Amino acid sequence: MMFLRSILLIISLLKFHCGLFGLCCDYECPDKPVFHPSRLVVRRDDPADATCLCKSPCDGESSHLEVSLGQTFKQENGTKLLWKVDKMTRWETSPICFYDHEDLKQCCSRLAVTVYQPPDLVSINYLNHTGPLTEGHVYTLQCTVENVAPVGSLSVMFYRGQEALGPSQSRNNSEKKPVTEIFTLNIKPTGEDQEGHYWCEAKLELGPEGPQIPPVEKSQNLTATVHYWVQKEQALHSITITEGDNLELNCTAVGNPSPSYAWTLPPANPLLFNASILTINSIAFEDEGKYTCFASNKLGNLTVVFDVDVKIDHLPIIAAVVAASLVAILFFACCACTRYYRHTRMGRYKLRDVFRFRKATHVAVSNGED
Repeated sequence: MMFLRSILLIISLLKFHCGLFGLCCDYECPDKPVFHPSRLVVRRDDPADATCLCKSPCDGESSHLEVSLGQTFKQENGTKLLWKVDKMTRWETSPICFYDHEDLKQCCSRLAVTVYQPPDLVSINYLNHTGPLTEGHVYTLQCTVENVAPVGSLSVMFYRGQEALGPSQSRNNSEKKPVTEIFTLNIKPTGEDQEGHYWCEAKLELGPEGPQIPPVEKSQNLTATVHYWVQKEQALHSITITEGDNLELNCTAVGNPSPSYAWTLPPANPLLFNASILTINSIAFEDEGKYTCFASNKLGNLTVVFDVDVKIDHLPIIAAVVAASLVAILFFACCACTRYYRHTRMGRYKLRDVFRFRKATHVAVSNGED
C-alpha cells in the first residue's frame, strides 16, 4: 500500500514539475493548443491579453495555462483559456498553454511575448572632437540610444539634412531588458556641407504585431561648420580698356573662414586693400600694367594677375576730324557759291544796262507805230 502511494506521489510530482516548467511539453503534437494572437507585442506598463484555444481531446480537467504574471480564466468547458495582464511589469514572460497527454507528456504551445520600451533619449555628437570641421578630414558621428528594449529590434539611421547616410544599423543582441547602445558613422565633410546639420533616428522594428506606426525617436540637429578652400589654378587675365572708362577687377575666392585679400598695383606697389573687387574710376595711361591679387585663408591661397592695357579713345578724335572736315567743306562751298553768283547773275544784269535796254525798246515800238 505504501509503495502504491509512493508511485502516485511521484506521478503527481512529475506532472506538477512538467506543468510548472514545461519540461515535458511536446510542441510538435498535431493537436496542440493555439494562441490568439500567435505573437504578442506590448509596451512596458501597458495592459495585455491573449486567448488559448484547446483542441480535442482536451477538456477542462486536462487543459492548463501556465503564466508568470497576470490572471487566467477558463471558458467553454475549459477548452478556451484567457490570459489577462493589467500592467506588463516583466521584461521576459512566455505563457504556456497545454493539456495532459499520454505517457506523462503534455501537448503544448508557447506564446511569444515582446515587451518593448522606446528610448528615453537619442543624441548625436562627434567622437573626440569639438568645434568646426576641416574639409577632407575624417570624423566620426556618434548616435547614443539610451534605455531601449528590445535592442535586437532597434535600427538606427544617420542623416545629413534630409539625405540618409548609408544603410540603417542594428545589433544582433537578444537582450530583453533596456540597454544603452552607441552607433557610429565616419564622415568626410566638404564645403557643400557648410552650415548643414547631422542627426540620427532610432526606430523599433516590431513587426506586423507591433504598433502600426513604429516607435521613432530623433536626435537634436548637430550643426556642421566646415572650414574649406575651393582651390583654383593661378590665373592670368588680359584686359584692354579705353582711357577714361571705369576699371573693375574681381578676385573673389570661395572659402571658410572668409579669405583675406591683398593687391599690388603697377609698378609693383603694394596696396593694403582687403577686398575682392578693385575699382578704378576714369582710368588713365599711368594706370596701365599688371595688377596682382592675393587671396588666402588658413587652408589655401590663390594668386590672380590682371594685365591691363589702356588704349586711346579714337572716337572723339575721329568725330573732331569729321566735324572740322564738314565745317571746311561748308566754308568752301559757300565761297564757291558766292563767287559763282557774282560772276554769273550780277555780272549779266547791271542796273544801267537794264534801264538802257528798257528805253531802246520803247523807242523802237514808237517808231513802228509811225
